[in-house]
Amino acid sequence: MIGNLKQSLSAAPWPRLLLHVSLVCLVLASTGGCRRKPTGGEPAYAYVANGKSDSVTVIDLATMQPLRTLAVGKSPTGLAANPTKPEVYVVNSDSGSVSVIDSHSNQVVGNMNVQRSPYFISLTDDGHWGYVANAGSNSVSVLDLSKHQVAATIAVDQQPGLARVSRDGSVAVVSNRASDSVSILDGKLHRVRATVSTCHNPEDVVILPDGSKAFVACSGSNQVAAIDLKAAKVLSFLKVGGTPVSLALKPDGGEIFVCNYDAHTISAINTSTNEVSESFLTGDNPAQATVSSDSSLLFVSNMGSDTVAVFNINTRRLLVSVRVGDGPEALALSPGETMLFVGDATSGDTAVLRLDRRMDKKVTGPNPRLFTMVATGTQPRSVVIKGTEAETQK
Repeated sequence: MIGNLKQSLSAAPWPRLLLHVSLVCLVLASTGGCRRKPTGGEPAYAYVANGKSDSVTVIDLATMQPLRTLAVGKSPTGLAANPTKPEVYVVNSDSGSVSVIDSHSNQVVGNMNVQRSPYFISLTDDGHWGYVANAGSNSVSVLDLSKHQVAATIAVDQQPGLARVSRDGSVAVVSNRASDSVSILDGKLHRVRATVSTCHNPEDVVILPDGSKAFVACSGSNQVAAIDLKAAKVLSFLKVGGTPVSLALKPDGGEIFVCNYDAHTISAINTSTNEVSESFLTGDNPAQATVSSDSSLLFVSNMGSDTVAVFNINTRRLLVSVRVGDGPEALALSPGETMLFVGDATSGDTAVLRLDRRMDKKVTGPNPRLFTMVATGTQPRSVVIKGTEAETQK
């Protein structure tokens, strides 16, 4: 996974480490010529981790203006919003800790000490457990989020970059970059169930919705490994483009899109057959991708060309490339999928794209365009937005 490929690769214990942004609840809001009609519930805020400012910027999505800046630990990287509690978690890589933000008061209310060089946090769907891989300690911290404490520390292989937990919490998969292996963890017993040798420099991981398979991107060998989690064995090694750094899974689990950073391409993998169906050009240095809930659109951040590419998944046709800030990486869709939030790692801002149909101008499909830019701190590495969706109307 990539932290900031343009500025901070040397700061991570492995190259091209993508600090995968959890795509959690996002909120539609607008300013200017739009009228906001809240649907009720809690206010909506964006939380932006500023890696070089040791802070999190809170943005009020009703006004699209920064509300406040919260001091957290050193080098905040990964963020996640709890799906069942009003909390946001901040992984502080250089402090070896996880800060807890109350999303009602927008204050830091807790801190959990993990171990050295954590970068990412993965949560179960019930919001009870969090998994943090500690690259500098060769371990995984299992967090009890109801108590704000470490429930278990599990030893794994060398330089674990990411621990991905399944939706139901029954299994977690850890990519051990320096060992060319993955650890399969029992989510109930909090221990290693199996260690599987894989391709070179495994980084990003996705787990299918039914928990049957995991797919692991290996940036060092330009491959993706398909792993049977029950049998704990590699099913196949799939050749993709140069330097695969991140994976985007379709909601139904039927297809994965691989960002090949140095090949400037996206590879599509059929998860049933474990085959690469095709590859297509996207832009310079694709870093991250996300898929719409109806599986019709693919959004790709191109760090080298400072754009977000929007593809029709059925036709594989590029619909539009939208210029954003410098070094776009993190992507997140609002619940209604009329907004896309883009963290620009180099220019220190968050771009907001509108994706809605413009029936007044007879646009028949999605009409992605830059809506606004919001200034944040230095080197924003990840963004999550939490709150209740609001409607906008012309």
